[in-house]
Amino acid sequence: MTTTQERAPERELPYNVFAKCCPSRGTLEHVTGRWGALTLGALYEGSLRFNELRRRVDGVSEKMLSQTLHALERDGLVHREAQPTNPPRVDYDLTPLGRQVAERLLALIRFVEGNMDDVLAARERYDATRGAR
Repeated sequence: MTTTQERAPERELPYNVFAKCCPSRGTLEHVTGRWGALTLGALYEGSLRFNELRRRVDGVSEKMLSQTLHALERDGLVHREAQPTNPPRVDYDLTPLGRQVAERLLALIRFVEGNMDDVLAARERYDATRGAR
C-alpha cells in the first residue's frame, strides 16, 4: 500500500470532475451514460446513418438517440454530416477526440463482458444472503 507521500504528485488540472459546478461533469455524464457509451462504442466501428445506429444500439428510442447524438456532437466527440440529397442523408462518425474516448470505453465494455460470469456469481451470492429483490 502506498502512502500519500509515496505517490507521484498529481498534475494540476484546470478542471475537477468532483467539483459540482465543473463543466467536465456534463461531458462525463454524456460519455458514461448508457446511451452515450453505447453510441460511442457503435460509432468506433465506422460511420453510421441514424437508423443504422439505432439498430446497432438495441433498445434506444429515436428521441434518446437524437438527444445523445446532439450532446456528443456539442462536446466535440461526434461529427454529423448532412448530405444535400433527396431524401437527405445524415452520417455520424467519431471525431479524433471521440475515437480516443471510445477506445477507453470499449476497453471497459470488454472488461465488463469478460467478467460477467464473476459478476453474475457475485449477484447470486448477494441475493442468497439477503434475499432476492
